[in-house]
Amino acid sequence: MSKFVGRYQHSLDDKGRLILPAKFRFGFERGGNLSPQIDGCIGLWDQGGFQRQVSQRESVVNEGDKAARNKARYWASLSREIEFDKQGRFVLPIDIREYAGISSEVIIVGALDHIELWDPTVFAEVVDGASEAFKAGQ
Repeated sequence: MSKFVGRYQHSLDDKGRLILPAKFRFGFERGGNLSPQIDGCIGLWDQGGFQRQVSQRESVVNEGDKAARNKARYWASLSREIEFDKQGRFVLPIDIREYAGISSEVIIVGALDHIELWDPTVFAEVVDGASEAFKAGQ
């Protein structure tokens, strides 16, 4: 399992492509998968990580209630398989961009077992607010 740490900021180009930082490209030689995350960001998973996500949701679809099944359907409907070009760029589809509120700037964050893509304003509200609690050991 890959371990991703660090934070980078990049811009989408005119074609809606984003460049993945070189330090994050290992494990994505065969492409990757995007999916919506519960905190309002986009997850980028390598093949193994994405298969684990699918397995978790399959059990919910088979055993969960209607609301849980609908959440799994929503997640699947926005999830995408992606390919990288030789420069490490990939297209960030418009519907998943809209989910995360991403328009041009993107914060790219290592989240240990996957990568997260954030709108900078949302990232500041959701994650940067945790810095004081982290410093205080809470």
